[in-house]
Amino acid sequence: MSAGAPSCSSWMKQLTSASRRGHHGRVLHLFFTRLQSGDRGAVDPHPAAVPTALRACARLGNASSGRLIHALIITRFPSLASDDVAATALIDMYAKCGLVSSARRVFDEMHRSDDLVAWNALLAGYARNGLPERALALAIKMRGQGLRPDLVTWNAVVSGFALAGDDQMAEDLIRAMQDDGFRPDVVTWTSLVSGSVLNFHYDRARTLFRRMVSAGTRVLPSSATIASILPAFANVADVKRGKEVHAYAVVAGAEHDLTVSSALVDMYAKCGLVLEAHRVFDKMAERNTVTWNSMIFGLANSGHCQEAIGLFDRMLCDGARPDHLTFTAVLTACSYGGMVELGKDLYHAMKEEHGIEPRLEHYACMVHLLGRAGKLNVAYDFIKAMPLEPDCFVWGALLGACRSHGNVKLAELAASRLLTVEPSNAANCLLFSDALASAGRQDDVLKMKRLAKRRRMKKLDGCSWLESA
Repeated sequence: MSAGAPSCSSWMKQLTSASRRGHHGRVLHLFFTRLQSGDRGAVDPHPAAVPTALRACARLGNASSGRLIHALIITRFPSLASDDVAATALIDMYAKCGLVSSARRVFDEMHRSDDLVAWNALLAGYARNGLPERALALAIKMRGQGLRPDLVTWNAVVSGFALAGDDQMAEDLIRAMQDDGFRPDVVTWTSLVSGSVLNFHYDRARTLFRRMVSAGTRVLPSSATIASILPAFANVADVKRGKEVHAYAVVAGAEHDLTVSSALVDMYAKCGLVLEAHRVFDKMAERNTVTWNSMIFGLANSGHCQEAIGLFDRMLCDGARPDHLTFTAVLTACSYGGMVELGKDLYHAMKEEHGIEPRLEHYACMVHLLGRAGKLNVAYDFIKAMPLEPDCFVWGALLGACRSHGNVKLAELAASRLLTVEPSNAANCLLFSDALASAGRQDDVLKMKRLAKRRRMKKLDGCSWLESA
């Protein structure tokens, strides 16, 4: 062992402590640093080190490090190749990284077939990755091999169908679960609530939450349940009921949980209650990127653009790592605030300083920014230089800007592209009609209206780029 390297026991304590604190990047740093610190015999890890490192990979979604650890198991630590704990950690890591076929291969190579934890890890992987039928088939196979599903098994299968939006199947499975002797617990209820929210079944989500709360002390909502239900109020701006859930979180002692606080910031920000969002944000002992993004978006969308940029600077000073949504938020703030040069600087910094490749939403932000400032030709040149095929939001941002600034010629071009990308959305025709009307071309306005009727177009949701230009 190299001089100064920590003993195996002290190293393992550091690894375990970092894992318990949720410092998963630190776990991987400690793990790989030790493997490089000495000769082969001196650096073999503690038996619990590999599963701990694999759990860190799973939490971070770091499949490349997970694959490397898998290779190390095969080449350097062959004793772990037959270890059920290590194999289960591998299954869980691959499943949480979205590599379900790799998880299945590890499962099929296991020496024992009676490890319920391993079965549940693979089953949960199928459910989480949109394969609920395969999860159910695995649960049936499990029973066929003499293994009785436990509550974890049932919850995973229910969760799979709930996340897929198959409410009826989820309810049927809960009845089967009860027939098998298991009572739905907080995990079951949370799966139903979160599945309903993710599939935009907000009324059902609120009904489920009320049923859960009214059941009394038998099953109490957890922090995860509260965080799951709050988007149902944010998306419909149902502030009163959202505040009731906030009050419940306070009473339940869950208000300061990171996921709950972040969901509260997001709800208040989306409802336009920026002061309420800021109040929750300022009281938070810790914040993650999601929290910062929600607050920056809330400020930008409420017209507090300078404050949004200031919060972004504070985020960087606090050491938080921005992601692609962060830059969507700050570019939105620049657009609404007319800060063209700052927006350009941030757009370039996104890739050059933070290593984030621009996505379509960032291109749409830039077109929106340039278009609102009246730089229509620059915006069009920007679109032509895009390495990605422009979508409806990119062309919609240009069309909205053309309408605002009376550039009918460019509006015609943008409208034609939009009708190709999104032929059934009447909002595109309406925007182009407005541009034509402003130019006094009433005959062409009537033609566009007839076209919309002939195609039986409908106004689609989610067209903020078109309507806010």
